[in-house]
Amino acid sequence: MQNKYLKKISESLNLEPCQITALKKLFDNQATIPFIARYRKEATGNLDEIQIQEIKTQIEYFDELEKRKSYILNVIKEQEKLTPELEKKIDNESDADKLEDLFLPYKPQRKTRASKAIDAGLKPLADEILKQTKQINSNEFSHYICEAFPSPEDVKKGVIDIIADVIATNAEIRDQLRTYYWENGALNSKLKKKDIDADKYGNYTNYSEPIKRLKMHRALAVFRGEKEEILTVGIGIDDQVILQKLKKHFLKGYGATQNIIIEAIEDSFKRLIHPSLENETLKKIREKADKEAIKLFAGNLKQLLMAPPTGEKRIMAIDPGYRTGCKVVCLDEQGNLLHNETIFPHAPQKETKKAIKKIQSLTDAYRPDYIAIGNGTASKETERFIKKIKFTKDIEVFMVNEDGASVYSASKTAREEFPQYDVTVRGAVSIGRRLLDPLAELIKIDPKSIGVGQYQHDVNQTQLKKELDETVFQCVNEVGVNLNTASYHLLAYVSGLSETQAKNIVAFRKKHGKFKNRKELQKVTRLGPKAFEQSAGFLRIRDAENPLDNTAVHPESYKMVNALAKMKGTKPENLPNQQISLSKAEKEKLLEDGWGIYTIEDIIQELKQPGRDPRGKASVFTFNQQIQGIEDLKEGMRVPGIVTNITDFGAFIDIGIKQNGLLHISEIANEYVAHPSEKLHINDQLILRIKSVDLERGRIQLSLKDAKNE
Repeated sequence: MQNKYLKKISESLNLEPCQITALKKLFDNQATIPFIARYRKEATGNLDEIQIQEIKTQIEYFDELEKRKSYILNVIKEQEKLTPELEKKIDNESDADKLEDLFLPYKPQRKTRASKAIDAGLKPLADEILKQTKQINSNEFSHYICEAFPSPEDVKKGVIDIIADVIATNAEIRDQLRTYYWENGALNSKLKKKDIDADKYGNYTNYSEPIKRLKMHRALAVFRGEKEEILTVGIGIDDQVILQKLKKHFLKGYGATQNIIIEAIEDSFKRLIHPSLENETLKKIREKADKEAIKLFAGNLKQLLMAPPTGEKRIMAIDPGYRTGCKVVCLDEQGNLLHNETIFPHAPQKETKKAIKKIQSLTDAYRPDYIAIGNGTASKETERFIKKIKFTKDIEVFMVNEDGASVYSASKTAREEFPQYDVTVRGAVSIGRRLLDPLAELIKIDPKSIGVGQYQHDVNQTQLKKELDETVFQCVNEVGVNLNTASYHLLAYVSGLSETQAKNIVAFRKKHGKFKNRKELQKVTRLGPKAFEQSAGFLRIRDAENPLDNTAVHPESYKMVNALAKMKGTKPENLPNQQISLSKAEKEKLLEDGWGIYTIEDIIQELKQPGRDPRGKASVFTFNQQIQGIEDLKEGMRVPGIVTNITDFGAFIDIGIKQNGLLHISEIANEYVAHPSEKLHINDQLILRIKSVDLERGRIQLSLKDAKNE
């Protein structure tokens, strides 16, 4: 990235150029965003992860722009058409679309009508007509007759083709029209064929919406219809306004030549300009729609991954079912499988008494603290069955979202973890582990299978994967990872660690036993100084020799903690869980010793609550036990529910039955809500009002208006 772009980035983000430079240097040294945000605050001026990500995106954009410029300049040089003025324009351009406009007249392309006319020698005549400095009569065309253009009328058509191409590749006019299309165009769609069954696209078979007011979830629906060959999609624009703009730009008003140029303008717009700008505008809408959908998906995923865990508790997990029974597994505090069983409390077998005895014996033997029940088929019946059982100790019952559990159970990861068990047992284990630690378990599943997206199969899959991977990466490092219990799947998301290094850590742990301190990481095969620097602060060791190894204090700052302990007249191991305050003199001494103010403040805060989990603790949610199906719902009834997915148009709510209810954006609050995510989060627990019930279609409309929520 050249220095000229530092100013552009700093101005666009209202930051100092030195902050951009510092970040560029850190990125060049393979520093990760979580590491920079947490441990390099002095270098960046305390930028957060969002700001750092935005700067990284812009740096990557300008790096790619420079590569493109280099290619363009080389192509034009080879054509011997690069003038100092053009080179300066290309060098100074910072907009990718405008750069391509400058390149368009010189872009290598297949044979066109214009290139055919140019090859036949008609360009001098076209240039003369474009100047509009004199009249051109029909005799002039006769002088250019050739094999390819055997008549004056053919020559005229060839000239018009050349002029149309000149108009279509004019960088200034393309930039004007591009803006006009975006600000004044409309996204249109209609039924491709009359005999196509388009029930699910009923709203889009004769649809038009101004781009300026376009909701991106509707754009995604339109593009899906196009992909399925049900809809044709285009951009509606006022042709006459465009033609007037072109005439104003290119006409100079000299008699007969004016008519030729008008013909060329009309041909250029219809044949070249509109198809090109229509495609470009559609692409821009797709990109914007993809970006918004991916951002929403990533936000939902983060909320799901950051759901509170139970902590190290024993879990009994049940994957409910009818004919095939309920799969029951017992897990220890680390999520290890202790026992599995199948019970048949429901029809057709209905072995209720036998199932009760089995559950009672398992709870007596394995002493679970919680019971996790998957929220799929037969979940309500299983919950009622479990709650009727008398246990010898208090056991809380949780309903757990099981989306994606079946995907995990058939995955390579599940086969590696449980090679001797079938998919039903693996699925039940996944349900239990989701309660124990949602983050550690959900990272093993393709996020698209978790059910918190919107049109996730229609958006750019490369961008989606990148964004979701980054979301998982940020969540893992925000929480921190237990070095002695984490799977290699979880360790692979730790800052600075690759999958190979993560597997090597697990192998080292199996061979040598638990890690006693962070320094031992340096003995792991292929885990060098850079990986240690980037990862150590995010790895936790419970009951470590040094208590700081179970905190977010980086090993590079242990010397500061030692100095702090000396100031306070105590040992470093006594500082965690202490409310430490620094006098002005003590703070100045640490600053004089080279410690930055952000590092000092972070360490003081961390020592107050060492290793604190930002997710909090899981809490039980109880659905209305009287509601067993959609037929039990009545308009106006108030019901408890949990937010399971957020979209642009509203949120889907689990109210404890098979069908989820829809809380439309217009029903979230009495005041205007721009987007549901402003008011709602995944796993929010709400009291809602039943607005309407459609038994025939199985649809439930919900409202938060006039429903009391704390």
